[in-house]
Amino acid sequence: MTDWGAAFDWARRHVDAGRIPTAVLGIATADGVVALDAFGATDGRTARIDDPYRLFSITKVLTGLAAARAIERGLLTSQTPLADAVPEAAAARDDVVRLEHLMAHTSGLIEPALDPVEGLAAALRRPGRDFAVGTASRYSSIAFQGAAELIRHATGRSWEDEVRAFAPGLVLDEDADPHRIPDIEASLDLDRFAASRHPGAGAIGTAGALLALGSALLRGGADIVRPGTLEMMLRPLTTGVPRLEPYPAERGQDWGFSWNLRTRAPALIDRDVYGHAGWPGTEFWIHPTAGIAWTLLTNRANGHGLDADQLDNAIVSGV
Repeated sequence: MTDWGAAFDWARRHVDAGRIPTAVLGIATADGVVALDAFGATDGRTARIDDPYRLFSITKVLTGLAAARAIERGLLTSQTPLADAVPEAAAARDDVVRLEHLMAHTSGLIEPALDPVEGLAAALRRPGRDFAVGTASRYSSIAFQGAAELIRHATGRSWEDEVRAFAPGLVLDEDADPHRIPDIEASLDLDRFAASRHPGAGAIGTAGALLALGSALLRGGADIVRPGTLEMMLRPLTTGVPRLEPYPAERGQDWGFSWNLRTRAPALIDRDVYGHAGWPGTEFWIHPTAGIAWTLLTNRANGHGLDADQLDNAIVSGV
């Protein structure tokens, strides 16, 4: 027996209070979607359960899975140097950035805006570093441009083509018509951002597409990655490494191979959880022992006042 009423009440309450314009909340098991509902409206557009949203940093785990699939095919390893695909990125450094560092936010690459005027490829090739590789973890989106270039170099295909092979419902095309994020235009040039097809932030998708991915991962990877590959992706890569903003050590999480591992999160009932969040309040989390995956899609980027740990606890308690 399950009862997720408290979880859906949480989403409805935040929409009704005006903290977020809309919310689509969905829960899945290994067998598929078990609960899904939508609340609110954006500029008069009523939210529906199959509406697309900008996922922002949830994109990172898609790129991570694409890289892991290339590892399975013998085309990359976690230790492949970024210099194999981007020799310019290494020319001014005395350390070696590897795929593992890109996935765990320990590369020390200098972080540009999400919409750099010169483009992501040029931003990746800026000389210098933030810190020596592996000596700290600071959240990085440009690192996933590095991963994307390694994927293309190894496979001959773009990262998005690789993602399309296992998650066709997660796209980058503006024709998908995602819900508008009302407060984002002042801080992001959406046209330039969309044109960059950002491998760390650019995906657009529905709750159903994410829940299908979550169900497959609950089945050990299903047709996406082998169980051993998924286990590799969930090994902590930042244990003992200083964690810098916005994810300091007291948050109780480590980075795996693109996944956020909330194994010591003080506010959570269940510590057996991995996933990722995105800038406009999007969430995608998987609880292997509880046997559930869940996603929240919404569209307010700044100051939405949501505590997703509350929602996670309500979902896990409903199992």
